[in-house]
Amino acid sequence: MMLYLDKKKSNISEIIKEIPTISNITFDKNIIEITIDNQKGIWGFGERFDALDQTGKIRVNKVYEKFTNQGENTYLPIPFALLSDFGIFINTEEIFKFFSTKINFSTIITIELPSSDEEVFFFPGKPSYQLKQLFEKKGNPILPPSWSFGPWMSANRWNSQETVLKQAEKSQELGMFHSVLVIEAWSDEATFYLFNDNNLWPNPEKMIKELKEKGIHLILWQTPVLKKLEKGRRNSIHEEDCRQALEKGLVVKNKDGSVYTIPEGRWFAGSMVPDFTNAETCKWWFEKRQYLLDMGVDGFKTDGGEFIYDSETQFFDGRSGKEMINSYPLSYTTAYFKAIGKERVLFSRAGYTGSWTSPMHWAGDQFSTWEEFRHVLTAGLNASVSGIFFWGFDIAGFAGPLPKKDLYLRAFTLSAFVPVMQWHSEPIGGQFSEIMKSEDEVNDRSPWNIAHRNNDDSIIKVAIKYTQLRKRLMPYIYNEAEYCVNEKIPLMQPLFFNWPQDDVACKIDDEFLFGSSLLIAPILEEGKTSRKIYLPEGNWFDVQEDLTIKGNTWLKRDYNLDSIGVFINLDKKNPLLEGVF
Repeated sequence: MMLYLDKKKSNISEIIKEIPTISNITFDKNIIEITIDNQKGIWGFGERFDALDQTGKIRVNKVYEKFTNQGENTYLPIPFALLSDFGIFINTEEIFKFFSTKINFSTIITIELPSSDEEVFFFPGKPSYQLKQLFEKKGNPILPPSWSFGPWMSANRWNSQETVLKQAEKSQELGMFHSVLVIEAWSDEATFYLFNDNNLWPNPEKMIKELKEKGIHLILWQTPVLKKLEKGRRNSIHEEDCRQALEKGLVVKNKDGSVYTIPEGRWFAGSMVPDFTNAETCKWWFEKRQYLLDMGVDGFKTDGGEFIYDSETQFFDGRSGKEMINSYPLSYTTAYFKAIGKERVLFSRAGYTGSWTSPMHWAGDQFSTWEEFRHVLTAGLNASVSGIFFWGFDIAGFAGPLPKKDLYLRAFTLSAFVPVMQWHSEPIGGQFSEIMKSEDEVNDRSPWNIAHRNNDDSIIKVAIKYTQLRKRLMPYIYNEAEYCVNEKIPLMQPLFFNWPQDDVACKIDDEFLFGSSLLIAPILEEGKTSRKIYLPEGNWFDVQEDLTIKGNTWLKRDYNLDSIGVFINLDKKNPLLEGVF
């Protein structure tokens, strides 16, 4: 059941009757105030980094590209808030503000809408039912192929066929057997669909075949721009592409009909932006990339998309920047997913309501710090309950100095229990990177490079242990992913999601269920070797201690750098876990 807030006929009494914890609703033009009694928390709003329970936080519904330390910003907002017994969905593409204040036992939510015409829905019921109603309104999640749940490997500096194959071979020699390899530094950085140098990439089709023989699926990096090339640089194919795009009207325009370009000071400043609301743009764009799919590429890393900064820009389908500041990345990834099909995958950074129909996603760019590590788990849990089921993060961060052993291993052990397990790193000397001592320095976050740089082979041993554990978990993960898509339940579930009436569970922000059978309790703080763990109602098996425990209880456990808290829900034990641990 979903309740539409009718601001003309006023059905406030009906909403309050169906949701007794709401004591009052008022609205004046575009401002709505909702008074709620005895509320345990407010969660969701898309991928939010700064808090799981967002009571008291100001949430701005806006796609925003922020390099590292995202704070209150997000690449992937979703205008959907979950509460203990009802959800709120604002059905708009536009920017608006949502905030709340606590007064004694009441919470007052204020929503400042862009206009009085925006649709506001209430979804009564427990959190799992709230999410089902969101999908009923905005489309159902899509299940990625089974191979995409294996370990991923990536580094921006892999800029040749020889390097890629050496890294893949190293993975095999160590017994890690990655399922996915991402190449970022492959294209000419002009067309973004041609390999950059025949000497560096002498036979991409042969490379792809060799990777597939090793069980590795290849993903190539993309960004949605017709790039403004660096001063003095020429590329005849790119020039012809730009000419055609202008002649055929395939790019985003300004209000006056001139061509929109990305503003100065932004990533890819001066570049034109393809308009994926135009079917002709999609046809033209993907015809140029079809040969990549034909040679065996299994998907794209669809980076960027946060490129609309002017609310008056104009799109082919009649929408303006008011809507497309948020919805452009969705139009971009939707077009890619339609072009590549369900048997391949996308790996996207930015998105909006409905992005669950073009999986998968990652948390963007973080520094290799403990603070960022803590925040990225928060982001994943918020994203998950907002509908983004298939999500991951760069193990121990992407940017800046290499992570130390303790941070790397804590992040690595956690990554085995999130939907996408992958490591990645920024380019050395890149736009935002800390300048390294020498271009010969290797900043890969690969286990073998982190071990080498720390002069500690125990790092490789732990990485092998958890990569092999991930491979053993793959049947369980895919089975649970299938169940999640069918039942509209996240693969990562913060405790409030299943125990919304449990006051303690609603306050826990550093534990989660991974599928229906595993509870994961990572260590997220520097120097810590133990932590408190809350087990909710039910019967649990402590994997480390080989012990059965009745729920509604607190524990304290010690975890070395090669271990993480894992508890099996015996009430929902999955036979696919037999022999995994």
